[in-house]
Amino acid sequence: MTTEARLKALFRARLHLEVPSPDTDLLETGLLDSLLIVELLLHIERELGRTLPMEELELEDFRTLATIARRIERSGPPTRLRA
Repeated sequence: MTTEARLKALFRARLHLEVPSPDTDLLETGLLDSLLIVELLLHIERELGRTLPMEELELEDFRTLATIARRIERSGPPTRLRA
């Protein structure tokens, strides 16, 4: 499963949000706000085993599923497997 597909499933299961496409602007449409970004980071760490340090993140990293997936992939291999 691709990172984008895993994120889409995470959005649906954990954030209860349906994202129409990988290129949907999550910020402009209001699907994602600052509180949900923090919650998303928690789920990315828990579900995908990836830690994205806050000091390295830019708001643009959260623009679309595609940009989030690219940012996750740049973070390197998972730090742990999902329990």
